[in-house]
Amino acid sequence: MFDFTLWSQALGALLVVAVAGWLISLPLRNVSLVDSIWSLKFLLCAGVYVVAQAAPSPRAQLMLLLVGVWAVRLSAHITWRNHGHGEDRRYQQIRRNNDPGFAFKSLYIVFGLQALLAWVISLPLLAAATSTAPLGLLDAVGCALWLIGFVFEAGGDWQLARFTANPANAGKVMDRGFWGWTRHPNYFGDACAWWALGVLGLAAGGWWSIPGPLLMTLLLLKVSGVTLLEKDIGERRPGYADYVRRTSAFLPRPPRRS
Repeated sequence: MFDFTLWSQALGALLVVAVAGWLISLPLRNVSLVDSIWSLKFLLCAGVYVVAQAAPSPRAQLMLLLVGVWAVRLSAHITWRNHGHGEDRRYQQIRRNNDPGFAFKSLYIVFGLQALLAWVISLPLLAAATSTAPLGLLDAVGCALWLIGFVFEAGGDWQLARFTANPANAGKVMDRGFWGWTRHPNYFGDACAWWALGVLGLAAGGWWSIPGPLLMTLLLLKVSGVTLLEKDIGERRPGYADYVRRTSAFLPRPPRRS
């Protein structure tokens, strides 16, 4: 059964975090911190949903564990990656497009919008937290899919970090490991993790869980992920055009020969 009251409480919590993040960003003149708190918003939603249960079910506890591991790892990685680099170039462009007055506009253009997106995407978490149905085969499928996604996302981030840390690789294209099978293993892994949580929501009887992973996949493919990242990367990486010809954009597959 869909609990709109509980879902609304999660929105309230998300908006509080959005305003707090916005206030912190003002003296820093850097809204990039919104990326560090993105995954933690889902952990917040999961916590709101689970704490509201008198006796959280095994599925609710499983969901909270999976979301927690995914969220903390991703937030820590993004925070470490962005440390000392100033505002991300994507947000610099948004700032230029919305000046004057971006300081205030960022409250709803960046922080508020992200909170609303997280609220919708969290739907499968609500389903998993509120259901009392016993664990079954679909939950096992969801866990397996989550593990695949986590390995691709965390493994891809780790491989890229090692590659970029080597000065000899400056200007080169990372095409090894997971990056040889897909140009965006981290985004593919992220999508897998959210479809896994969608499967948990379906196992709980929440057919309304599907918009969550659908929206996340759309964002990863068409909005803030693949499309945005590859918009001008060819100008910064001369070998990227050949990499595109050889390597799948999203779904992993063996690379083609040059």
